Amino acid sequence: MGRAVAIELARRGCRCIATARRAERLAELARTPLPAAAPPIIACPGDITSADFRGQLLDECATRLGGLDVVVAAAGGGAIGPFRDGDPDTLRSVMELDFFAPAELVRLALGMLAQSGDPAVVLVGSILGLHPLPLHAEYCAAKAALVSLAGSLRAELAPDGVDVLLAHLGPTQSEFWDHLVAGTRPAWSDGSPLSAEATARAIVEALARRRPEVVPGWSAKGFSIAARFCPWLIDAIVARRREQRT
Repeated sequence: MGRAVAIELARRGCRCIATARRAERLAELARTPLPAAAPPIIACPGDITSADFRGQLLDECATRLGGLDVVVAAAGGGAIGPFRDGDPDTLRSVMELDFFAPAELVRLALGMLAQSGDPAVVLVGSILGLHPLPLHAEYCAAKAALVSLAGSLRAELAPDGVDVLLAHLGPTQSEFWDHLVAGTRPAWSDGSPLSAEATARAIVEALARRRPEVVPGWSAKGFSIAARFCPWLIDAIVARRREQRT
């Protein structure tokens, strides 16, 4: 998702610094063919859960870009399995990646964003932050915390002109299932994923329109509506699918 959003922003003329732990994937991103007028994407490999690296990343933004207009926090990971079988390290790892890292990155970036003429924060969340599913306790908790963070920041930063966009993603083409913190994909979780490119276009378009939230894809929209008006229906469907697949 981060890759797709970086490419979409670059195609629209934004100068981007992208970060990830895998330097080879970032190098590949930096070589992605772009329109002639698009600025190249700058790679800055590192671990976003490291406070030291977050500081280095913002220093790189100041040096290479001369400032910062938009922060996009797209990193994430999940743990699958019964909560009783988990452990404190798994819970802390998921919360660190899905909540603490984006929260602290935004906090650290606020000084630079205050100097921008058109600042914004984009937090990539999940529809599971709106209504939890079984076997996803750690991930759901982290994404629910992100919902509350976004709402609080939106109110706090509005007087300073900083927009806060929260993207509630449903099943999306990504490497989520390939890099779980713990566990394996449950047999009943087989939703049709929306492409990363379509999701990135929806996020960037919502950013351009200064929307507070975006829910890319019809399946995710349906889930978010059900989460608000009839959460019992989600629980019933999930329980039935678990019975059928186990």
